[in-house]
Amino acid sequence: MKFRTIRWAVAGLVASILPATAEPKISDFTLDNGMRAVVIEDHRAPVVTHMVWYKVGSADEPAGKTGIAHFLEHLMFKGTDTIPSGRFSKIVAENGGQDNAFTSRDYTAYFQRIASDRLGLVMEMEADRMRNLVIADDEVISERDVVLEERNSRTDSSPSAKFREQYSAALYLNHAYGDPVIGWRSELAQLNRQDALDFYERFYAPNNATLVVAGDVTPEEVQALAEEHYGPIESVDLELAVRGQEPPHIAARRLVMSDPRVSQASFSRTYLAPSYVTGEGNEAEALSLLSDILSGGTTRRLPKMLTIDTDLAIYAGAYYSGMSRDSGEFGFYGGPKGETTLTELEGAIDWMIADLLENGITEEELARAKKKAIASEVFSYDSQTSMAQSYGAALTIGLSLERLENWREILESVTVEDVMNAARKVFVPERSVTGWLMKKEKGVKG
Repeated sequence: MKFRTIRWAVAGLVASILPATAEPKISDFTLDNGMRAVVIEDHRAPVVTHMVWYKVGSADEPAGKTGIAHFLEHLMFKGTDTIPSGRFSKIVAENGGQDNAFTSRDYTAYFQRIASDRLGLVMEMEADRMRNLVIADDEVISERDVVLEERNSRTDSSPSAKFREQYSAALYLNHAYGDPVIGWRSELAQLNRQDALDFYERFYAPNNATLVVAGDVTPEEVQALAEEHYGPIESVDLELAVRGQEPPHIAARRLVMSDPRVSQASFSRTYLAPSYVTGEGNEAEALSLLSDILSGGTTRRLPKMLTIDTDLAIYAGAYYSGMSRDSGEFGFYGGPKGETTLTELEGAIDWMIADLLENGITEEELARAKKKAIASEVFSYDSQTSMAQSYGAALTIGLSLERLENWREILESVTVEDVMNAARKVFVPERSVTGWLMKKEKGVKG
């Protein structure tokens, strides 16, 4: 196998700002069993970040089994025939490293950050639990209780978290993005050992995974270790999940929730939007730049209008979330100040959206947003972990290295017209959910 070396597209800018050694050098290869690997060289310290990304997340869960992807993530730390239950993280720590994992809608990832001469150790351990996980019945019950308590502390006891959960469910009519990653409590409480094993055996395989290694290594070293530890694992006939897709949205939706524990009322408006995967041309880059134009600092349009010029809000902003395999999201939010009502705040944001669609953005705003995006990308090179996470997430949702390599050219190609075309496509009332979270006064019914 030959290595393909990719230089990130902002090489010229990086060279003018940072030392040459800071410019990331990216290589990739694929093992015979289908496992993709990406190497990000960073020789500034004798440390590596080792990550395995599985192309499965909460959006791929079987009907009635919400939370199983995240639940399995917990169980992956139990043990195998060679590593006793509970020893995985302790072995990493004993060798001076840290490890963790996370689950999203589209992927599940496991990582270790450790001295570069210990890369073989963590790779051997991660390869072992890819297909050799051992799960005892009593561990399933106890870990399920842990996850239920996690849901209780992070979601059920938080009005804002419960609101976001209901809000997301209202945004998606048919797609599993509307289900919480941690799972609905009623279904989570019923998950068992067989559910976890079925999910594990179906999705955890080398040909459904991407290996990302960033740090003080060479591509040759990583490939040799990957062939030794991951190479012997056989690929499987993948039965990939079929995701329900969104039907056309023909009616705007509203969600109002009140809770006596709410200390600050809030407004939310979210539109379904193209993602980096589903968008056409440079739509995703255009929406990302628009979010900065609207909300990239205190002098940007939304916070300036609502918190400075009119003093209507304590905070206000907009965001674009496009790193997903299917739909993306573009949202607005704010918190009313003093005597300002949610109706008044919503009216002000509606006015701003209407003004944007009628009068557009300026060349100066777009140029400033582009410079900020490029600078942020350059500064991300300082963290090998951030680089590993960025590449892992992008590749796992379906983006190509070529797309990443050409990122700056795509960004620079965005015009004012592109931004406005994307805005008009997204900011359609029928594609939106509007939410109010309010304080419920004691003694008031409903």
